[in-house]
Amino acid sequence: MRQEARSAPRSLAEALRARDDASLGALLRSRPDLVTPLPTDLTQLATRAGTRASVLRALERLDRFALQTAEALAVAPDPAPYRTLLALMAGDAGDETVAAALPRAVATLREQALVWGGDDRLRLVRTARELLSPSAQHPSPTGLGPTVQEATSGMSPGRIQEIVAAAGLSSTHDSVSAVTALSGLFTHRKKMAKLLAGAPEAAREVLSRLVWGPPYGQVTPDPAAHLRWLLDRGLLLPTAPGTVVLPREVALHLRAGRAHRAVEPLPPVVAPAAAHGAQVVDATAAAQAYTALATVEELLKEWDEGGPAVLRAGGLSVRDLKRTAVALDVSERVAAFWVELAYAAGLLASDGEADERYAATAAYDEWLERPAAERWARLAEVWLAGTRTPGLVGGRDVKDRTLSALGPGLDRSAAPEVRHRVLSLLAGLPRGAAPDAESLLARLRWERPLRGPQRDDDLRIRLARWTLSEAELLGVTGRGALSAPARALLGAPAASSDAGAASPAAPAGSADSSGPGDKLPVHHHPHRPPAPLAPPEQAVATAAAARLLAPLLPEPLDHVLLQADLTAVAPGPLQRPLAEMLGVLAEVESKGGATVYRFTPGSVRRALDAGRAAADLHAFLAKHSRTPVPQPLAYLIDDVARKHGHLRVGAASAYVRCDDDTLLNEILADKRSAPLGLRRLAPTVLAARSDPAALLEGLRAMGYVPAAESAEGDVLITRVAAHRTPPRTAPEPVPEGPPPPDATLLAAAVRAIRAGDLEATTPRKSTGTSPAGGELPRTSSAETLATVQAAVLTGESLWIGYVNAEGTASQRVIAPIRVEGGFVTAYDHTADEVRTYPLHRVTGVAELAGD
Repeated sequence: MRQEARSAPRSLAEALRARDDASLGALLRSRPDLVTPLPTDLTQLATRAGTRASVLRALERLDRFALQTAEALAVAPDPAPYRTLLALMAGDAGDETVAAALPRAVATLREQALVWGGDDRLRLVRTARELLSPSAQHPSPTGLGPTVQEATSGMSPGRIQEIVAAAGLSSTHDSVSAVTALSGLFTHRKKMAKLLAGAPEAAREVLSRLVWGPPYGQVTPDPAAHLRWLLDRGLLLPTAPGTVVLPREVALHLRAGRAHRAVEPLPPVVAPAAAHGAQVVDATAAAQAYTALATVEELLKEWDEGGPAVLRAGGLSVRDLKRTAVALDVSERVAAFWVELAYAAGLLASDGEADERYAATAAYDEWLERPAAERWARLAEVWLAGTRTPGLVGGRDVKDRTLSALGPGLDRSAAPEVRHRVLSLLAGLPRGAAPDAESLLARLRWERPLRGPQRDDDLRIRLARWTLSEAELLGVTGRGALSAPARALLGAPAASSDAGAASPAAPAGSADSSGPGDKLPVHHHPHRPPAPLAPPEQAVATAAAARLLAPLLPEPLDHVLLQADLTAVAPGPLQRPLAEMLGVLAEVESKGGATVYRFTPGSVRRALDAGRAAADLHAFLAKHSRTPVPQPLAYLIDDVARKHGHLRVGAASAYVRCDDDTLLNEILADKRSAPLGLRRLAPTVLAARSDPAALLEGLRAMGYVPAAESAEGDVLITRVAAHRTPPRTAPEPVPEGPPPPDATLLAAAVRAIRAGDLEATTPRKSTGTSPAGGELPRTSSAETLATVQAAVLTGESLWIGYVNAEGTASQRVIAPIRVEGGFVTAYDHTADEVRTYPLHRVTGVAELAGD
């Protein structure tokens, strides 16, 4: 026992020094802000782990039970034995579930360096205690108030003696012993029960209102009799004029020893709301995935000639977002999702011109050439890892400015984590099971509890709701259940026969009060959410998702069904050349499982303007229709083709040419031609004040079918030139703090910290010339050479001062291997490698005190 007391850590730095490399690596992995910049030794690591910003970040990532455990330690004595903590968590009656889960929570806090010390002396780091301890300005989540000692710190000795006497205790010689006696009374269950048995009914009612917090109340200068009874016995103590508080010891007695009203040792169950067949889910998700691809293609086709203008502050205007929603036949919220998804995937960007507009990128053309399954997998991967949050569009930023689609201010670093966690919880359900949304949100609240009152507008909860709806839009889920390709995208098992998330794992540890001891390694977390995949693993998972989706997607069709009412029905997705030609020859009338195209004079003229002849159109329809070409459609094509190009428009400013002077007379006589400023130059030629494009549109509005011609008199074929942006890279996600270090970086960081700590803590022999703390050792060149040569022979390590070529001084612990040519080759404990140092740069050496 004495040996254990001597070896007990006296500080967090000593506790970290006693850890093994795996435990240190677990700390750096769970709190990556401690790695950057790399601490020079374990003392600096402990100091950084105790800073307010770092502790706040660590507390916010605790699950509810671990946070409740930290809150209980904050109101416990410092240090507190494990049995005291267990009593605060489980109460006087005990709770087997709490007792079984508590070792895991303590292990979590130890791993995060929020708690240190053995089970007999658990200490919460000072900053965490300050953040979680009760105060008048910052009430504790436990609802407890100050201790008797804290509440009576400014009270006069005479008043303290009066309270002690009224409580039935013997008077003492000093205030300290009086306060100790009063605290002992309030923590003694039987004596407190006897004292409270004599309390007036109204006094007990006051205590019941304060017991679960807030513990503060207001009293008048002349309190009522039942309040005077409580004040006289110290059951209520004054903190300020007119304000009283319920002491912590009294509240714990009334609570039967519990620090929290409701303890949640286990995560809530994610309950399934509906069950579907796995094949039904996959088929539904695949159909929606194909719709997602078609929607993104339609969006960028809409912006093919150059999309909406970029706002001066960046982003898409509200009017342009509404137009896009109408074009896609979706709501504005859904339109914002598709626009942001295409932007995140690098398929659209601003063109950077003086009149800046949004347009498709060159990457869009490359994306179109890939198989449909790979295109979907790319979109799903970008969505899962992206920090852009379309759900915020239309809201307000901190400066009360509207957040616009594609604009600044939409990045939320928590989005990838929440999306990944929501889908992981879905993956834990049986195949085909759709979750109950409220139970899933309750699970997320348990895993990342809010600091303060729970609000439905918490960002994580809103992100989770958006994830569920966006996953359905994208085809990640089908009928609310996770699809097989999405499971592969997450790296989850392809099939699951148990409830997974619906049956939380039993916590490690035992139900006794002896503490966690060695039953649970400090780096084990049965409830820790799985981490997102590393980039190489994610690339493999994305390819696997594409392979699973490919056979589920419908095969593109090479035919349509022509109808007598000048429509064509595409019973499924069409091959790209067929779809592109139909998009020119006809107008899309409705979309869904089957797409309906309608042929109009305007659409046929558009195909003729694009260089197609009437014979080409007849042959195209005959080839791709499973039904005979209806006679009305053939007549429509022939009629428009016969009139097409009869009128020719060129540049004079503009002119109209026609071999039929009767037709020109008809145009001149039409009042609708007045804005065009037409006048006759010759029997077959009219000149106009309008430019050729306006003249073409004006004549078409009058019902004519003119064709544009070149200066040589040839008909101009109008093909829309696709507008593309210069090369653009997709926007990078905005992470929350430094990224988690990989295994290689963790191992190197642990080695460097260990080496630096060895250099900082190794004792040196005391000599008359030993430098003061922090100064470099100073010896003459001869003494330096002799000491180093002796160390080579004895194999001992030395402490040296060294100045590099840049003039930077440092202290190092080295084990010399050989000395020759003015250089010493040695194993550098600080750098954990063999190095060679010029002797003329060594300021001095000193022998170490021993092993």
